[in-house]
Amino acid sequence: MPRIARMYSELKVYHIIIRGIDKQDIFLDTYDKDKFLKIIDDTKEKYNYEVYAYCLMDNHVHLIIYDKDEMISKIMQSIEIRYVSYFNVKYDRVGHLFQDRFHSKRIEDREYLKLACRYIHQNPEKAGIAKTEEYKWSSYKEYIKTPEIINNKLLLLVFSKDENVAKQEFISFHNVNVNEDKKTEITNVLEYELNVKFTDDEIKKYICDLLEIKNVRDISKYNAKMKKEQLLKIKCLKKVPISQLARVLGINRKIIERALKNVQKEPSLLDNEHTKEVESGKE
Repeated sequence: MPRIARMYSELKVYHIIIRGIDKQDIFLDTYDKDKFLKIIDDTKEKYNYEVYAYCLMDNHVHLIIYDKDEMISKIMQSIEIRYVSYFNVKYDRVGHLFQDRFHSKRIEDREYLKLACRYIHQNPEKAGIAKTEEYKWSSYKEYIKTPEIINNKLLLLVFSKDENVAKQEFISFHNVNVNEDKKTEITNVLEYELNVKFTDDEIKKYICDLLEIKNVRDISKYNAKMKKEQLLKIKCLKKVPISQLARVLGINRKIIERALKNVQKEPSLLDNEHTKEVESGKE
């Protein structure tokens, strides 16, 4: 089956996830993690991109990247090839290390950026490995102290133009209980997107929780206006085929398609004076 062409972000900001093949570990010691970060740092200048956040777990990696020149595929290919070469030589192995192509999610608004960064930084705490602020292999510390790999200006500006205030807001935002964070809509979407497929029953449960209803089939009984309002609330399920949504909801797929066709985008993350300040270095 031919691969589906990768969708590119108008704003050039992506949440990237790469996994070990068959969920195997891709980092076997601290030196491996150091090497991976060194490769990222080395490739930034060559491919003219910036890192807004990262977290290295034993069997997967999260990155948020600003891809200035729309070279995301080449960037990730370079990082992966260099790391696999290092890993295979060190551990005397051959073959693939990463699972298929990397997964990328376009980031199109401020709220998603904030929540995606928090989701990434809280990965170790959710896994029971370490507290968010204590984990060595994430970019959390680079928002509090001097950044080494990331550009922390954009996200801090989302919180406040005053750097000290922004850092305090950043800390407070990350102090939300990890279990409470799982209940937020966008975090649920992030969790969802890490999975390949969901069953009909899982989609039903997700929609019921999201809309606070007992039966997804109730939506089909609403009048046209209410039905559209409810469908717009589940527009976040972009990876669920329309055919599956139609089957789960008991609603004609054309009705769903019409409801979701002209969804207004939220204010853009980068289309503002803050971006100009960050890129010009004035802030």
